[in-house]
Amino acid sequence: MLTLARPEFMRHMLGPEMVETIDRHEMWTHSIVGIEPQASSMIMTNNLSVCFIAFAGGILFGLLTVWSMFYNGLLLGVIGVACQQHGMALDLWSFVAPHGSLELPSIILSGAAGLRLGHGVLFPGIYRWGDSIAQAGVEAARLVSGIIPLLVVAGTLEGFFSPSNVPVWLKFTVGGSLFVLLISWLFRPPANQNASAQ
Repeated sequence: MLTLARPEFMRHMLGPEMVETIDRHEMWTHSIVGIEPQASSMIMTNNLSVCFIAFAGGILFGLLTVWSMFYNGLLLGVIGVACQQHGMALDLWSFVAPHGSLELPSIILSGAAGLRLGHGVLFPGIYRWGDSIAQAGVEAARLVSGIIPLLVVAGTLEGFFSPSNVPVWLKFTVGGSLFVLLISWLFRPPANQNASAQ
């Protein structure tokens, strides 16, 4: 809504280069084509940094985690509105779908882990403060333990597949399939539950 009401806010958030590209109805993602290996490596590094900040920021009473989640959500929203206004919504979401199906849940899981850490800092309950932080850290680390492989796959897709000229339907199919597999993995029955059932 803020982007619709105040176009200058979009320019401030996205920067002049990206805004000029959108004004020309061009996707900035075309710059990836031709330098896929380097782009993929930079994307993985950036995504790992975002997830690490969201996770480790929990130690600062969860404030950095909340800010990181808010800022990344705001940025995605601004880009989405800007592309919608310029008739580029399909271009944007077909680019985001393949890798975003793993990347965005990874960031959300990192944020959840950071908030668990922040909860341990702020609300030790019956535990001593140090013990509360240690327990929260173990639980948070367990939550993010599977994120690195997801980000490697997401970065590879974002560098090679997402900006490619494959049909839009295939990009959405890949994204949807990966998301279903991820949800199935996250909500699978615990191994000890399967063992006890036998």
